[in-house]
Amino acid sequence: MRVHHLNCGTMCPVVFGLARSLPRQRMICHVLLIETPQSGLVLVDTGFGTMDLRNPALLGAGFAKLARPKLREEETALSHIERLGFKREDVRHIVPTHLDIDHAGGLPDFPNATVHAFAPEVQAMEAGATLAERNRYRKHQFAHGPKWQRYQVQGERFFGLESVRELKGLPPELLLVPTVGHSRGHVAVVVEGGSEVLVHAGDAYFNHAEIYGSERNCPWPLRVFQRLAATDNRARLHNQARLRELAREPSVRMFCAHDAAEAWELGVL
Repeated sequence: MRVHHLNCGTMCPVVFGLARSLPRQRMICHVLLIETPQSGLVLVDTGFGTMDLRNPALLGAGFAKLARPKLREEETALSHIERLGFKREDVRHIVPTHLDIDHAGGLPDFPNATVHAFAPEVQAMEAGATLAERNRYRKHQFAHGPKWQRYQVQGERFFGLESVRELKGLPPELLLVPTVGHSRGHVAVVVEGGSEVLVHAGDAYFNHAEIYGSERNCPWPLRVFQRLAATDNRARLHNQARLRELAREPSVRMFCAHDAAEAWELGVL
């Protein structure tokens, strides 16, 4: 499999102005595009989509004011894919870490793709049981009726962690590791094979210092934001500690969805 690292959305959050240690004063939407021999193209997360660009008001005034997304057409997953010489129809599978605004915006751009998701996350999106969840999941991103493939925990463990293996129609090298807390069904997405194991940790953490130090090493504005955004903060911190241990494995290369410094090291920016 060939893996491309993409930036599918740039944000300049208000909180970044409160801490000088925050890198480059911006966040990105780190997306993986995976070329597979038999399953076509696979996206891990999607960033913002073309519908978000055409009508930014759909994202909500609160999100726009706090996150300050740039919404550039050339950063959409669809634009990246077309520049690489592919078509939207070549994307046959999407594996989101979760379904927040800045992770699921590209779903409508690939209406025929199967969306592989941890069942509790889809249930949370559909139920909208709390005001926070009604705000974090935007209806326009799911109005096309995604082809959901829902999963519960199953299969052998991954480095001692619970995992979801045997994703339908996908290579066995792709698996989900539940890391709930930021949202009810948040997962890390693992790509095995090659010289290193890639772990896309989504929003399980926001700054590399949290993984290669401790939770307290994270700049304080991001710590506060993560606490406020969490569905279950105790579970979030527990699973972040588990990822911290996993990151010590020599074969593991871990990165989150929004850290620009990590993206720079991987050649995304």
